[in-house]
Amino acid sequence: MLQFILKRLGLAILVAFTVSFISFSLLFLSGDPAAALAGETASGEDIEAIRRVYGFDRPMMVQYADWLLSALRGDFGESYYFKLPVAGLIADRLSVTMTLGVCGISFALLTAVPLGVAAAVRPNSLIDRFALFMSVAGQALPSFWFGLILIVVFAIKLGWLPPSGAATWRHFVMPTIVLGYYAMPAIMRLTRAGMLEVLSSDYIRTARAKGASETRVMFKHALRNAIIPVVSLAAVQMGFMLGGSIVVESIFALYGAGYLAWESIGRNDLPTVQALILIFSMFYIVFTFLADVLNAWLDPRMRSS
Repeated sequence: MLQFILKRLGLAILVAFTVSFISFSLLFLSGDPAAALAGETASGEDIEAIRRVYGFDRPMMVQYADWLLSALRGDFGESYYFKLPVAGLIADRLSVTMTLGVCGISFALLTAVPLGVAAAVRPNSLIDRFALFMSVAGQALPSFWFGLILIVVFAIKLGWLPPSGAATWRHFVMPTIVLGYYAMPAIMRLTRAGMLEVLSSDYIRTARAKGASETRVMFKHALRNAIIPVVSLAAVQMGFMLGGSIVVESIFALYGAGYLAWESIGRNDLPTVQALILIFSMFYIVFTFLADVLNAWLDPRMRSS
């Protein structure tokens, strides 16, 4: 197990360095950063002055090494637009996005996994058809439209929940449902397919023949093996929720890190965009690594891969 963890950790570190270089390269792929900062009416002398001030006149690899060392210390420079340290700017917004992401994936798992198990246990039944309907509806329903419908019904018409903000837990109820409902279909379908495959296996029939209770068969034997691909999918979905929550944060005026990314892209705030891409990518890498370790614990056969 230790060898497996070290191997996956080395791969994660390699991917992290690759992502950091790609993130830094965006500064140059988008054009001349000095010209972008100077504006359209700037003269050549102004652009050269800005290039010297920000160090854009140095070799690219030297700039990358300095940026990476500073990033490892938690220093991402100063925002071009907000004129504040990028690290502090992101720290103020990241808690909202993290809370929304954790609540969203929890809602998706607590809803989709039991529904997928129930659908697999009773195939072609009413609950199976309901699960398939929820799966199709979840894929076809746009997040922005679903969010607006919830605001109209539960905030404006009924007055049960606040329509926007992040002051209390009640402000996160509707955003959690919208963000989690988007991840539900894939998790539910994968759980259902995995359970159907496992329940038809020989070792399940053997466990039942030995007199094991149905609860023990379902949760110790069947679900333990069927949940393995769901763990990997949940890690991917969690990374997507953190980086792709811009629409939900905009609709409910949460102003987390996702909304900050949208603001920074629109205002050409490259240091903030670089830092956000790196941070979201690191979250994705960490979640994937933890999912691999958990899957290896659930299924010892994976440790030899």
